[in-house]
Amino acid sequence: MQNDFIYLDHAATTPVSESVLSAMMPYFSEKFFNPSAPYFPALQVRREYEEAKNEIAKSIGAKSDELVMTAGATESINLAFSVLANFTEEGNEILIASFEHHSVLEAAKKYGKIKFINVKRNGEIDLEDLKNKISSNTKLVSVMLANNETGVIQPITKIAEIIKKEQSQRVAKGDFTPIFFHSDASQGIGQLDVSVGRLGVDMLTINAGKIYGPKQTGLLWASRNIELLPQIVGGGQERGLRSGTENVPSVIGFARAITIAQKHRKKEVARLKELKDIAVSILKNNFTDDELIFIGNHKKQLNSHLSISFPGVDAERIIFSLEAKGVLIATGSACAANKGTRSKTLLSMGLTDKEADGSLRISMGKLNNPENIHRAINILAEEVNKEMERIGLRSHK
Repeated sequence: MQNDFIYLDHAATTPVSESVLSAMMPYFSEKFFNPSAPYFPALQVRREYEEAKNEIAKSIGAKSDELVMTAGATESINLAFSVLANFTEEGNEILIASFEHHSVLEAAKKYGKIKFINVKRNGEIDLEDLKNKISSNTKLVSVMLANNETGVIQPITKIAEIIKKEQSQRVAKGDFTPIFFHSDASQGIGQLDVSVGRLGVDMLTINAGKIYGPKQTGLLWASRNIELLPQIVGGGQERGLRSGTENVPSVIGFARAITIAQKHRKKEVARLKELKDIAVSILKNNFTDDELIFIGNHKKQLNSHLSISFPGVDAERIIFSLEAKGVLIATGSACAANKGTRSKTLLSMGLTDKEADGSLRISMGKLNNPENIHRAINILAEEVNKEMERIGLRSHK
């Protein structure tokens, strides 16, 4: 089926790799045992499950007993925000970037007052605005490692330094109210160093489905001194924070996926850069600066991502015409695109409605190579040219 289309939406999800699937398969059949059972085959599965968690933890510079395995980044984010359940809701201020995923926004709504951190035109968070908006009531800051729509990489270590300084100032005044820092690294994993120690975060979420692992599989890393409120209660699995029989096949697959991603990270980043350069070159040869906008800071952008806009063009029409030609592409976040809503990420960056409506997200990955990128982007250029002629943005040739 993969030969029937050219897939340019790896930011939405990725196919499970053959190696990952191979690692998972025994745990659906001969190794089906419940890891909490007392007999030897189950204990063996428990040992292999814990070994997989240890591999995952090593890949982010953490310890396995600091991980909570979940059903994806959305659940992980909800669990992370439960740190605020220990405080009075009326006194909670939560700072989140204005481009955060819907799961962050919805989780934040449950626990206090939200303040949005401004974003600059280049897609980077405004650090001065962050400094100005932190108050004595701020208890949580959440900024994703790399934006899912634009691919722009955020200055997480600098944000961590600002938060650490604020915490020190509070302690000096005799105020021991904590200020936690959470980051969703679902888009950055596989292309960036996600060592929790280097990043300086208190909590980190990751989604296996973005790195050729199984869907509905994720994790929350949280420092052991952080108190969280279980979102699912029962048998007390996963540090007592995520009850239910462990999803052994998916965690085994997650471990294989993240190990492969980290091992080949530098090589894959270079390969993606080559593909991106091809796409940019074709687009620049077909459109003027007035007709095409490259969105975000390209020097601080994931090589997998290319965010563009054709102002005045209806991007949804382009998506449908591309699908008819065998090219699968998105307008932005997959979670929002199917609702037909205008991208809040692009609007927060200062793009006009017309620019936002004409935006497309090209996200490349392992299903791409120079040949199919050449073909796909040339088809894209042809379809946009036709649409520009139809609506009068270009004269018929």
